[in-house]
Amino acid sequence: MNDWPDGWSGDRDESGRRDDGYGRGSAQARPEGAQRMRHVQRRQPARPAVPPPARPPGDRSGYAVPAQQEPGHDTYGGFDSGYNTGQVYGAPSGGAPGGPGGPGGPPGPGRPGRAPGPAPDWRRRIKIGSIVLVSALLVTTVSTYFWADSKVRREVDLSKVVERPEEGDCTTYLIVGSDSREGMSDEEKKKLHTGSAEGKRTDSMMILAKCSSGNTMISLPRDSDVEIPSFVGSQSGKKFPAQGRRVKLNAAYAEDGPELLVRTVEFNTGLRIDHYAEIGFAGFANIVDALGGVELDIEQGFKDEKSGADFKAGKQTLNGEQSLAFVRTRYAFAESDLQRTKNQQKFLSALAGQAATPSTVLNPFELYPLLGAGLDTLVVDKDMGLWDMGQMFFAMKGINGGDGVSMNMPISGQRGGNLVWDKAKVQQLVKQIRHDEKVTVRSQ
Repeated sequence: MNDWPDGWSGDRDESGRRDDGYGRGSAQARPEGAQRMRHVQRRQPARPAVPPPARPPGDRSGYAVPAQQEPGHDTYGGFDSGYNTGQVYGAPSGGAPGGPGGPGGPPGPGRPGRAPGPAPDWRRRIKIGSIVLVSALLVTTVSTYFWADSKVRREVDLSKVVERPEEGDCTTYLIVGSDSREGMSDEEKKKLHTGSAEGKRTDSMMILAKCSSGNTMISLPRDSDVEIPSFVGSQSGKKFPAQGRRVKLNAAYAEDGPELLVRTVEFNTGLRIDHYAEIGFAGFANIVDALGGVELDIEQGFKDEKSGADFKAGKQTLNGEQSLAFVRTRYAFAESDLQRTKNQQKFLSALAGQAATPSTVLNPFELYPLLGAGLDTLVVDKDMGLWDMGQMFFAMKGINGGDGVSMNMPISGQRGGNLVWDKAKVQQLVKQIRHDEKVTVRSQ
């Protein structure tokens, strides 16, 4: 196909002969080359200051190129006529209108400050966040441990207890609720109906045996008839020989404190006590209030002016004042001391069930007030750590959930108004606990 204008037959020289375009004076049969091409070469536009990123050969992605500008149009031997740069339309050197780098178009490659950043590395972010969270929890846990450990009052020295029974397979705790009014104002004493008696006496006593075969909680009535054995004074260090004196169990505590109480319990039961824990009136009430109250199902309503108790039957939430009245009431019942010990067991199990939960232990806003409320008035033995206290609470919680036995010390009768223990049943009970056997003994 002839692309030249019709009628054109080539140039002629001065003599009128046709010039075939092969060059003057040439007798060759082949053209000399492209020397006579009439194309006007245009000056290449200036390149941008920042070169575009290298692309594989033939890769034209990201450039909007009109169809008439595809390779093959106006390109001769690698020479670009200027159409592919968009300069023929008067667009800026960055690209054509609406195209990459042009007005209204997406940012072109290589333009400073406009290139998209790398995609976020979520795996790395999650990893770093996890490390920060674990580190924060670790620091909080360690600081909480040392803070709480510093507030515990380790004032009972069980090494002063003499002639002790052999150790058993279970861990045993002697848990005592005292009527200590230490730190209480006159207004608090009146509100809690504690009176203003000096000193302190045991208001409740129980043995908690933590065993793999099942936990057992045994209440020791304060009116239990027991013998005071020989002992070494906790303060004087003087040895007092046995005199065969029979007294109420709480008299041992009143005579020489926790050490003589442990010695008396061990002597009359034959069971070794591993740890001692005691809490007073104020600490007991404060713990309950810090928990927001304790939910309890009271089977039968009762009222007692001395303790301030006034309860109706049914499920209800008791605050600190009401809880203290519930565990102290004795004159409202026919079997005053035995019924009171049952109420104390029931309440302590419910208290432990609410305190020893993940929502409390793992929540610093719940845990700190709880520890702060109870640790100031909690007295334990010198070898008892926070781990042992936690084990004690979880053992009581297990009993509340039905995993264990809750009972009174077996009673066979009375002597001078004091409750006499059933020796045969006590011996069997102690044997089962000592050898970590399932407890089958039951009280009345």
